[in-house]
Amino acid sequence: MSKLGWAVVATIASAALFFFGTGLDPVPELAWLAPLPIFLLAPRVPGAAAVAAAFVAYLAGSAGSWSYFWHSLAIPRPAAIAILGGSALLFALSTGLFRLLVRRGHGLPAALAAPALWTVVLYVISLLNPTGVMDTLMTTQADRPSVLRLAAVTGGWGVEFLVLFVPAAVAAALAPGVRGRTRLAGLVATAAMPAALVFWTTPPLAGPSTRVALVVMDKAPWAADVATFEGRTLVQSYVDEIGRLPDGVRAVVLPEAAFAVDQASRSRLVQPFTEVARSRNLDVVTGVIDTTPEGRFNAALAIPPSGPPVEYRKWHNGDSPNMASGTQLAHLAGIGLMVCMDVNFADPAGEYGKAGTGLVLIPASDEDVDGWAHSRTALIRGVENGFSVAWSAARGTPMLADAQGHVPAEAHTGGSPFTVVVGDVPIGPGKTPYARFGDWFAWLCGLVALAGLVVGARRQSLSPVTTNAGQL
Repeated sequence: MSKLGWAVVATIASAALFFFGTGLDPVPELAWLAPLPIFLLAPRVPGAAAVAAAFVAYLAGSAGSWSYFWHSLAIPRPAAIAILGGSALLFALSTGLFRLLVRRGHGLPAALAAPALWTVVLYVISLLNPTGVMDTLMTTQADRPSVLRLAAVTGGWGVEFLVLFVPAAVAAALAPGVRGRTRLAGLVATAAMPAALVFWTTPPLAGPSTRVALVVMDKAPWAADVATFEGRTLVQSYVDEIGRLPDGVRAVVLPEAAFAVDQASRSRLVQPFTEVARSRNLDVVTGVIDTTPEGRFNAALAIPPSGPPVEYRKWHNGDSPNMASGTQLAHLAGIGLMVCMDVNFADPAGEYGKAGTGLVLIPASDEDVDGWAHSRTALIRGVENGFSVAWSAARGTPMLADAQGHVPAEAHTGGSPFTVVVGDVPIGPGKTPYARFGDWFAWLCGLVALAGLVVGARRQSLSPVTTNAGQL
């Protein structure tokens, strides 16, 4: 078969694996295989062909997410195009760096530098993008606690790197010109590392736990004004549903922006929720759009059985011009609060981890198809920082997860008037190495990528693979 034929086969194979192994409903194991055909192809064809094949494979492989990005309410279409095209371009550049280093005889640097470049660029994007980052390679492994636990040390960036490193290392070991012993050693080492993570199961956390309920009303309006009849009716509906929860529940979490309040109408929400909180001896947490003299906030309002409510104001509002942003953490009896998009960023989750917070309650709202992916973004933040997560999402996937990534209970909204999830959630330890030291691994990836670029830029009089680079 000609080089063109192999390029077409590799592109189609990689695109198919990316399609099923990534996106909004991935098969985790296929994500490890998706880059392999392109990395195997790269040193055997001209550079332009390798980069083009990588770009097409990744872009075609993301086809399952095109409709979501195009119709998303949270992502403007220019940004959607930039995300899809930019991700494909980044994979192409990583492939180009891999090819350059392998063809110059640097197998291990190639296996390290390509995923490092991918990871550090995504890290920079996470700092610059107003909506943060979700649904990347790390998300594909969110239902594999044995793999995801690496995030407690490296952050999710370690998982992101690892998923790309394994196929890069295999391809480097099989590249033309690599000698037998080096090839065998590379394959054995590469196979041993992911196998150890996958088959070494992580037991669930043992110790004190809290019974938490997630209560989401299907097709409820966004930010129902409690000063209106519709708003008061919705409050009473939630009160009645909370009253039907099983015994032992200590906290109930409603979705993001379930209600709209201001100084005049706040008591219409707080009073009935305080009454049901007192009668059931539990805390009620609900999302609110709160208009105050300081501004208009998307907030989580926690109402205990006794004492004043505690309000957390969302830190990250994307490109919403009419929303003010909070800057403070909020705890209710040691339990933290966040809101929806906050989990797309390192903070405030990292600040909760540093504070030793063991459980965070999160009102949220999604767009149905991205419910699993966004819930797993929240789960990853919990693993990174050592806290369990209660994710109560309208039009999404309400989920309870412990600090090691196990999911004891979840559901998808729709099909009934209320979606209710109840489960016992262990209190996490907080203060993980990642919470203490932050994004050190992402910075390390930056250094590795830079070193790879420097090594690749060196001119050599004779490439070790010149004589057989065209063999397949």
